[in-house]
Amino acid sequence: MGIERRKFLRNIGLTMAGALAVRLPVVGNAISVNPHYLLTTRQPDAAWIASLYERGTVTTYLKSKNELQYIGMPVGGIMCGTLYLGGDGRLWLWDIFNKNQEGIEPKVVDYSANVLDGGKKVRSRDGACYIAPSKNIRPLDQGFALQLTDDHKTIIRKFDEESWPEISFEATYPMATIRYTDPALPVEIVLEAFSPFIPLNEDDSGLPVTILSYKIINKGTTPVTATILGWLENKAAIYSAGDAHERINTVVNQPGWQGVHATVRVKAGSNEEFSKKYDYGNLCLAAFGTQVMVNPMMPVGELSAADFKLMTAKQAIKPVSDKLTGSVAIQNKILPGKTIRNDFAISWYTPNLYFNGIQGEGRYYTNQFTDAVAVMNYVQKNYTRLSHESRLWKDTWYDATLPWWFMERTFLNISTLATTTAHRFRSGRFYAWEGVGACEGTCTHVWQYAQAVGRIFPALERDTRQRVDLGIGQMSDGGILFRGEAEKRPAIDGQAGTVLRIYREHQMNKDNSFLQHNWTNIKKATLFIIHQDRNGDGMEDTPMENTLDAVWDGEIAWIVGLCIAAVKAASLMATEVNDTAFATICNDYTEKGRRNMETQLFNGEYFIHQPDKVKGRSVIGSYNTCHIDQVYGQSWAFQVGMDRVIDKEKTLSALKALYKYNYKQDVGPYIAAHPGGRPYALAGESGMILNTNPRNEQYPFGVKDAWQLGYFNECMTGFEHQVASHMMAEGMTDEALTLTRAVHDRYHAFKRNPFNEIECSDHYARAMASYGTFITATGFQYHGPKGYIAFAPALNKEDFKAPFVTAEGWGTYTQKGGHHMIQLKYGSLSLQTLRFAHNGVKQVTIAGQKAPVAFTEANGFVTLQLPAPLRIKAGQSLKITIV
Repeated sequence: MGIERRKFLRNIGLTMAGALAVRLPVVGNAISVNPHYLLTTRQPDAAWIASLYERGTVTTYLKSKNELQYIGMPVGGIMCGTLYLGGDGRLWLWDIFNKNQEGIEPKVVDYSANVLDGGKKVRSRDGACYIAPSKNIRPLDQGFALQLTDDHKTIIRKFDEESWPEISFEATYPMATIRYTDPALPVEIVLEAFSPFIPLNEDDSGLPVTILSYKIINKGTTPVTATILGWLENKAAIYSAGDAHERINTVVNQPGWQGVHATVRVKAGSNEEFSKKYDYGNLCLAAFGTQVMVNPMMPVGELSAADFKLMTAKQAIKPVSDKLTGSVAIQNKILPGKTIRNDFAISWYTPNLYFNGIQGEGRYYTNQFTDAVAVMNYVQKNYTRLSHESRLWKDTWYDATLPWWFMERTFLNISTLATTTAHRFRSGRFYAWEGVGACEGTCTHVWQYAQAVGRIFPALERDTRQRVDLGIGQMSDGGILFRGEAEKRPAIDGQAGTVLRIYREHQMNKDNSFLQHNWTNIKKATLFIIHQDRNGDGMEDTPMENTLDAVWDGEIAWIVGLCIAAVKAASLMATEVNDTAFATICNDYTEKGRRNMETQLFNGEYFIHQPDKVKGRSVIGSYNTCHIDQVYGQSWAFQVGMDRVIDKEKTLSALKALYKYNYKQDVGPYIAAHPGGRPYALAGESGMILNTNPRNEQYPFGVKDAWQLGYFNECMTGFEHQVASHMMAEGMTDEALTLTRAVHDRYHAFKRNPFNEIECSDHYARAMASYGTFITATGFQYHGPKGYIAFAPALNKEDFKAPFVTAEGWGTYTQKGGHHMIQLKYGSLSLQTLRFAHNGVKQVTIAGQKAPVAFTEANGFVTLQLPAPLRIKAGQSLKITIV
C-alpha cells in the first residue's frame, strides 16, 4: 500500500485528468461526519513518510500528463510587476502596467458553500484562483518559433504546447528549464528562462527584464540550419492609448544586441499629459549578438518563411486600433553533435507607480534607466556577470542533500517579490500588499511571518524597519501602525513580530550600525509591548487588532508567547548596546510572562486563550480550541537563534496536539461539517486547520455569528509553514515534512499554479514563512556583527549539504561525520565564532592552521572561538575537522 500510494502522490492527479480537484486516498478509514466535531483521520503510513526524506529529482511537469496549463512562474525582476512564464515557455499575464488590480485575474467564482458570510461566491481574495485557476491570459501577442532546415525539408514550429509532442517544465525558481521534444526532429531544444536573481543584490535582481536563452542541440548526423524567431506586440499604454494615439516600433542597433523598441505617442500635439498616465511606458524586444534579423512590423497572420528573413525597414507606425508586432531572429548553422545558444530578452519601462495616500511614487528602476532600451543596454553589457551569478545561485540552492521537492517548496514563495504584491518606489522604499492588490500597507501582522526576504535581500527589510516601522509608521508611544500611513492603529502581533524582525535585520547586517542608529525607537517599540500588560503578570492583555482581523480580549497564548519572544529579543539587543537597565526590565517581563503563561495558559495538552475576567467569552477568541499559532513565539525564537522562551515539554505537547487534532489527511469531511471558510484546501487534499475544538464545545469561539469565524476552518499555507518550521526545529521532522508536503501537493501543477500560494488574494506574503522551514532544517544561525555562524542539520546529519546566506555573502555548507566545510560562492564572510552539533569532542582543527582551535562543549554543541576574525572571500573555503 505504501509504495503504491507513494507513486500516486508523485504523479498526483494523473488518473483524473480534467478534474479541478484531485482526491488523495485517505490512509485508513475516515471517521463519519459529526456536525459539531471531527476527530482526526489516521495519519500517513510509515512507507510514505520515509519517502519524504528521499533526495529525489527536480519536479518536472509534463505536457503528456496535462500539467502545463496553469503554470505561471514569475519571471520578471523583483518589484517590477508580474510577468508569468507558462508551462510551454510562452509569457503570459503581463501585469506590468501599474493597473493595481486585486488578484491576478479579478473575478468572482460560484461555490457550493457560504464563504465568510459573503454568500456562495469566491472573490480573488477568497481563493478564486484556487478553485478556478487562471490560465492563458494574454493581453498582447508574444512568442518564439523555430525554423529548421536540413537536406530534406524546412519546418516551422512555434514554441507552444500545441506544436510539440512533449514539453517538460523543471520548476526550479528563479530559473526554469523547459525542454521541447519531438523524436522526428534531429534537434533538441532547451529553454532557460529567468530574470537576474542574485541574493544580497536587490538592485540587479530588480531589473524589468526577462531573459529567454535557447539552446539547440543537433542530435543528427547531418548539419542543420536552425533559426529562432521571437516576436512581441506593441501594447505600450495598454489601457490608456486610444484613437488619439499611435504606436511606433523602431529598430535599435546597439553594440552586442539588436531589437525593436515599442513606444506610443499622441498623434498630434504634446505627449506631456499622456506621459503621466499610470500605464504609460515602452517595451523592448532584443536578441543578443551581431547577426540579428530585425523586423519592426511582422505581417499579420500565420507564421511563414518570410518572417524569418532580414527586413530593411527601420520603423513602423500604426494607429492603436491596428496590431503592430516587431520581431527578431537569429540564424544558426549547427554541425552534427554540436550545440549553440541564442539569448533573447524582453524589457519594459512603466514608471508611473503610485498609491493614494502613500508616501512614495515612481518605480525604483527609474533612478537608473530612462526607457526599456536603457534597461536592455545594461542587461546586455553585464549579461555575462548577471547570468553567471543567477545560475550560480540556482546551482548553489538546489545542490543540497535535502529533498528536491522540499528545496523547491521552501524557496519558490520568494517569487512573490516578482509579482504585483511587492513594489519599490523611486525613493527606495519597499511597499507591499498582503496579496496581489489586496490589503495595503506592508501589513506588519502578515509580513512578520515572511522569513524569506530578510534572509535573501536583507537590505530591503532593514530599510523597511528603519524607514517605515521605526519611522513614518511609529507613534509617539512606540506603537507601530500596522499598515504604515494607511492605518491609525497598531496590531499587537504585528508589533511583537516587528521587534523580532528588527533583531533578525540586525543579525543579517555586517556590523552594529543598524542597531545603534535605531536603538531609541526600538526601545520605544518594545516598551509599547510591555505596557500592554495591564495587570503586570508578563502576559499581554490589552484588546488590540491581530492578524485574524478582530480585536481579542483576554490573555491569548499565541500573542502572549510572541510578546515574550519579542521582549527577549529586545533584551539581547539592549545587552549589545550596553543598555543594561533596559535589559533587566525586559528580562523581568519575559521571566514573569513565561512562568505565568506555562502555568495559566497550558491546559495539560496545549496552550489556550484565557478569557477576559469581565467580558468572559462574550467576544470572539480561540479560548479552549487548539489554535495553529499557540506556540508561535518559540517558533520565531528559533528563527533568530534564541534560547527557549517556552518550556520544551509543554511546547512539544502543543505541537503534537496540533498534529493530532488540526492536521487532516483529507480535509473534506472537516470542512463539510464546518462550513464558512475560504477554499484554500479542498476535499481529498491534506492540510492543517487553523482551529479545532477537541472539547466539543457548542460555541468554542465565544460568539456564533461573527464573519471571522470562517477563518478558523481554513488551511492557510503561511500558518502551516510556520508550524512546519517549528516542528522541524523541535525534532518533529516527520510531521514537518508531512505538513510541508501537504502544501506542495495542494499546489501541484495539474491542479493549479505551483508558484501561487493563495490566502487573501494571490501570491500571499505570509507564504514566505516557508523559508523558515529551510532555516530550521539546516539549523542555521547567524549574527553578522558578532561574526557568528552555526549549523545543526535536522535531516541527513551524517552526510549533509545545503546553501546559506549571510550579510555579505552566500555559499554551501557540507558536513560529513566530523568534517565540516563552509564554501563561499559569492561575496565575503567574516567569522570569529562557529558552532556545530557534536558530542564528546576531543580536538578541533582548521585546515591551514597548525595549532588546534580552542572550543567549548555544552548541550550537544561544540563552539569554536577563533583567535582573530577570519574573512573568507568568494571561491575560498573553510575546512574544520572535529574529532
